[in-house]
Amino acid sequence: MFKKYIVYIITNKNKTVLYIGVTSDIQRRLSQHYFDSENAKKSFAGKYNCYYLLYYEVFEDVNVAILREKELKGWEERRKEY
Repeated sequence: MFKKYIVYIITNKNKTVLYIGVTSDIQRRLSQHYFDSENAKKSFAGKYNCYYLLYYEVFEDVNVAILREKELKGWEERRKEY
């Protein structure tokens, strides 16, 4: 079995803010965004209430996952609209 790396996009209730990240454990990471109330409001995702998973991609190579994350973060705002 291979180690997996997940690039994910989460948003807020009104879908006005996007957060893009990489993790090896999507369930744990989403729980951190949602349940870690002590630090949640200090983070970007917590400050903007980004708790809703919109999209994810799975990779076997962490470097490829990081490149994809950077690619998504580099999109112009009009390309991020959905």
